Amino acid sequence: MRLDLRPIIHIPGAHRDFSYELDLSQVKLFGEKPFHRAIQISGTVRNMAGALVLQGTAKAVLDTQCDRCLKPLSLPLEVPVEILLAEELEDEESDEILLLEDGQADLDELFTTACVLALDGKHLCSEGCKGLCPTCGKDLNEGPCGCGKELDPRLAVLAKLLDKKDSQENDEEA
Repeated sequence: MRLDLRPIIHIPGAHRDFSYELDLSQVKLFGEKPFHRAIQISGTVRNMAGALVLQGTAKAVLDTQCDRCLKPLSLPLEVPVEILLAEELEDEESDEILLLEDGQADLDELFTTACVLALDGKHLCSEGCKGLCPTCGKDLNEGPCGCGKELDPRLAVLAKLLDKKDSQENDEEA
């Protein structure tokens, strides 16, 4: 959505509200599409003594899965955005100021970037999630799987020594 700010650019104290839905259903991140539902965008742009300040919020529900046990998750996401808007920049490389194009701000690009950067790299159903057994694939949150603990092949020689020691002690006791 392109928001036309020409009516308030030169009027200190003026403001322009906005509210719309942003569709990011085709955005693929980390091998999945987390935004199945529309993102609710709302906010306002205020002319504060000649400086345009955008304050807004993106509200979404992420449809993803737990990175440990693969259970489906729906996680709420609320991303606050506050940025200065300008018609021209003195410093060409400024991440803190959004440049207007013909008096208009590209809200889609701004809020898409904010939502993507706000995502966590890992999603868990709970902090104590035990995940899946790497051998049989059973969900360890539901209980132990019964698989024997795999021995690190680098420690196999030591395990044999411990087994010999245990069997010698058992022979001595008998």
